[in-house]
Amino acid sequence: MGVGTLISLEEYLHTPYRPDCDFIDGEVLERNVGKRKHAYAQLRIGTWFVNRQETLRLEAFTELRTRVSTSRIRIPDVVVCEFPAPEEEIFTSPPYLCIEVMSPDDTIAAMQDRLDDYLRFGVPNVWVVDPWKHRGWSVTANGWATAVDGIMRTADGRIALPLADVLLP
Repeated sequence: MGVGTLISLEEYLHTPYRPDCDFIDGEVLERNVGKRKHAYAQLRIGTWFVNRQETLRLEAFTELRTRVSTSRIRIPDVVVCEFPAPEEEIFTSPPYLCIEVMSPDDTIAAMQDRLDDYLRFGVPNVWVVDPWKHRGWSVTANGWATAVDGIMRTADGRIALPLADVLLP
């Protein structure tokens, strides 16, 4: 898409993008994807949840379009929702957890915009994982909190995911 070219939500929803893109107020925005450490972490995080879905009563999806407002669709790297998962193709209600895996090309400003969308949408747990620095953060309206012990936790204590389980050494 050219800079400044606006399209309708309907056009966005009926146009295939490879890789898929976010839709922000009429603009189609590319996402940073395709690096080995990012792909490994994203797959392993999803697998970690799949292996525990019966116990946790949670279901994970990778790169699922999530409508965070009437004019915005984001595509979190991993979305985790309560059982039973909604049967809609694009989530329209806040999931339990959104996880973003950082890429080398990500900027803090662009990442914060994405996280703010999740928080305004009402997602109760938002994580950022950096597979290059082996670090993770829980994000709230009050800011970023580092997982100093290397374990990602949800606010309610339901999930404790060790980063060592999902990142390349």
